[in-house]
Amino acid sequence: MAQQQNPQQNAAAETEQDINILKKIRMDKLAELQAAGNDPFTITKYDVTAHAADLKADYEATEARLKEAANGDEEAFQASLEPLKEQIVSIAGRIMSWRDMGRANFIDVRDGSDRIQVYVRMNDIGGKEAFKEFKKWDIGDIVGVKGFVFRTKKGEISIHAQEITLLSKALLQLPEKWHGLKDQDTRYRQRYLDLIVNPNVKQTFVTRSQIVREIRAYLDGIGYLEVETPVLLPLQIAAAARPFVTHHNTLDMDMFLRIETELNLKKLIVGGFDRVYEVGRIFRNEGMDPSHNPEFTTIEMYQAYTDYHGMMDLIEDMYRTLAKKICGKDIISYQGTDIRLGEPWERLTMAEAVKKYAGVDYNDWATDADARACAKEKGVEVEEGENATKGHVLIAFFDTFVEEQLIQPTIIYDYPVENSPLAKRKPDDPAFTERFEYFIDCTEYGNAFSELNDPIDQKGRFERQVAERKAIEPDCKAQVDYDYVNALEYGLPPTGGLGFGVDRLVMLLTDSASIRDVLLFPTMRPESN
Repeated sequence: MAQQQNPQQNAAAETEQDINILKKIRMDKLAELQAAGNDPFTITKYDVTAHAADLKADYEATEARLKEAANGDEEAFQASLEPLKEQIVSIAGRIMSWRDMGRANFIDVRDGSDRIQVYVRMNDIGGKEAFKEFKKWDIGDIVGVKGFVFRTKKGEISIHAQEITLLSKALLQLPEKWHGLKDQDTRYRQRYLDLIVNPNVKQTFVTRSQIVREIRAYLDGIGYLEVETPVLLPLQIAAAARPFVTHHNTLDMDMFLRIETELNLKKLIVGGFDRVYEVGRIFRNEGMDPSHNPEFTTIEMYQAYTDYHGMMDLIEDMYRTLAKKICGKDIISYQGTDIRLGEPWERLTMAEAVKKYAGVDYNDWATDADARACAKEKGVEVEEGENATKGHVLIAFFDTFVEEQLIQPTIIYDYPVENSPLAKRKPDDPAFTERFEYFIDCTEYGNAFSELNDPIDQKGRFERQVAERKAIEPDCKAQVDYDYVNALEYGLPPTGGLGFGVDRLVMLLTDSASIRDVLLFPTMRPESN
């Protein structure tokens, strides 16, 4: 008995059949071109002298100047436009639409800057046979156009083609004009197609490039040096993030893709650099959601002779500067919420934040047992037994009650030592560290410390961290980075350090809801054949 297909399967099969038929038609056209000695894939270059956006802007400016010079005389103005027909330009791009008017056709060509209309008339491009061949081309084909710029009777700035060349043949049809490419899964998998049919997507990635460029300019401008550190590391540190593992054949050893750039950058501070940063690709073998991708970009920076208060001032000023440079203002809209980046950011200790939003005072807990009892009373989940210290409970209260309240930019500082293995303890209260994170729209955007530079304390924290990790995961390969401890023994000056995710910042400044919208090629499960 034949297996029945549901309507969706039938529709998909019909769609695939249609695609194959249309591809066959285009393949036949290509074969005809090749048989006639006109294989477009043999063309190696095309002399591009102009781009669509510049042509339109320049023509408008020229028109305005000539109109002013004509002083209201329309006949004189039209006469002044005639010499422009002698100014031949050449552009190249993809045919995005086609209007057949018989012996004259209009096509829209999009290059890397914008789209522009092209007027193609039979007598201007070589006569009947040349025009006949031109009309066999398809939407999606890549063409070169030579001609002059003019304005049509309907008012659209266009190119009057005098020569048009097929530079590359598109064998697959673009998505239908009015509906475009809407399916998100397809958009992420076939970003090249997404960029072709959704011009606003391209702008997101242009903006991303501008953001990174402005961050570099900001840090370079205050004396930071950009450096590069290894992506492949010889050991797995005991941080909570799970690494990707690979194998180095020559050394016959496992290596780990980095989950941070921190330790190597601080080694450079030991070595005598006062201010360093890295735009670093990071890899974490963890889950995916709208704000997480296994492969992402961070910027970490370290500055000698400052502390976490200095880094608070830096990041607040950087975000304000970026907003003005990228968005033109320091109040931006993100997913319907106005974010006031220009106003002074609220700064609260973690204990103050928990007291403000959960109504619980850390200072009322005389013992760890008191903290656990309070958590039980308030319905906050914490580990049983001695592992749930006052610090652990405070963190749990913060996660449960506070983070969801932090809509406007807020700096939360003075974190318990329990979750801050690389931060310096507060001299007046060693249960806490000089660490802060900053939050916008209920999301953590970055993390900073007064860096721990006591090698004895650091060694002890690393060893406890490894022991705790292996108690949970006996097969874990985590090790203490004794080379980093060794570096500290040569002396790390008082140092402030800060790291933040570039992708989340791009999401914020481009009003993008998902991290996949700001990654050109987000991680995806492969499609089955």
